[in-house]
Amino acid sequence: MAEKWTPDGWRTKPIRQQPDYPDPSALAAAERRLKRLPPLVFAGEARSLKAALARVAEGNAFLLQAGDCAEAFSNLTANTIRDSFRVILQMAAVLTFGAASPVVKVGRLAGQYAKPRSAPTETVDGVTLPSYRGDSVNAIEFTPEARAADPRRLIEAYHSSAATLNLLRAFAQGGYADLHQVHRWNLGFVADSPQGHRYQDLADRLTEALDFMAACGITSETTPQIRETDLYTSHEALLLTYEQALTRVDSTSGDWYDCSAHLLWIGDRTRQADGAHVEFLRGVANPLGIKAGPGSDADEFLRILELLNPKNQAGRVTVIQRMGVKKIGHLLPPLIRAAKRAGATVLWCCDPMHGNTIKSSTGFKTRSFDDILGEVQAFFDICEAEGVYPGGVHVELTGEDVTECTGGAQAITEARLGDRYDTYCDPRLNAQQALELAFLLAEILKRRRHRDPARLAAVAS
Repeated sequence: MAEKWTPDGWRTKPIRQQPDYPDPSALAAAERRLKRLPPLVFAGEARSLKAALARVAEGNAFLLQAGDCAEAFSNLTANTIRDSFRVILQMAAVLTFGAASPVVKVGRLAGQYAKPRSAPTETVDGVTLPSYRGDSVNAIEFTPEARAADPRRLIEAYHSSAATLNLLRAFAQGGYADLHQVHRWNLGFVADSPQGHRYQDLADRLTEALDFMAACGITSETTPQIRETDLYTSHEALLLTYEQALTRVDSTSGDWYDCSAHLLWIGDRTRQADGAHVEFLRGVANPLGIKAGPGSDADEFLRILELLNPKNQAGRVTVIQRMGVKKIGHLLPPLIRAAKRAGATVLWCCDPMHGNTIKSSTGFKTRSFDDILGEVQAFFDICEAEGVYPGGVHVELTGEDVTECTGGAQAITEARLGDRYDTYCDPRLNAQQALELAFLLAEILKRRRHRDPARLAAVAS
């Protein structure tokens, strides 16, 4: 794809947010082991996602990118994976049926084991240790042994990702995602909530529509789209030793693909045009994401777009803005205008989570559900004012009944955050809050569709 690119060319560039491994030989051994292991995803799947994202960029679908903040080895269970999967299914059902919009589903799953940190160390009771950087680097326990970077964890991250992918593929293709199961996707603790009742009403309407279609001869047996779904995976391409080891040449196209996930994104802390992360990802053919936070500069933004997408291909780059409800109004429009002036083909996506993180009065890191909804609404308003399509959302959520974000229909207060605060890093939406967000999005998309019948006709075709 890119001239003078090699998978290890990033090693000559400045790099940020990397762990300090005490034993370089052990790291080299882990890399050699990873290079011999099979790919986690395939080039053809990444190409299919890129084509789907191209339809989103054209305004003919909507991107739902969702999943855990930081996956944990200890939380790798069938129930945990299933619950996250079905929350994503529920949200997609609400969006598809409520807004008459196809939904491209991308999980923050099967690989989100590394996290950037604002500081390399943390201090507790006068003791300073390396920061927790995700289970693929070190452990969360605050001891010198646990916080030492261990390259053997890269191998465990690979196997944990493979196990997650195996179950996700079984759920997606084995009948669990059949739309006739839409009632069964309602989680127990959600079913008796206002959002659960609203979802139940939608499921009843969807069942009536499916019964009508069956009477016309359109069933799960005749139409695979009713019984199966596509769920792609994504994570931040942070640990480049891991990403390089899983990068392979596609025998069909001859292009390089990072086979650790279908989509990789560059985080806000590693988004330097002359840095190692941009250098590495410019040479792989996967669809890519760029996080754009409050520090985004329009000129560097355009340089990064040119480096990552020199052919200006639709579906190649998703810009995931994460500016916060208080800053999006004056920070996002200049980026959109710069991209439009340059003629850059971009899928615009909203991450309403990371820019709205605060520390509560009780000491927990949290996010206000009102701020999350506020940034989503502002994102749609800005995109419409600037004449671009608001193509998707990127949210951190879990299928567990956690109390990590305040507000929502449950009215979670700061005093209740400690009830079920289980995240390893950042606060996540629980299933009720995720459904509430999905219904809001469906209403926004529906209003937009009614204002733009030509776009509806394009979706239908």
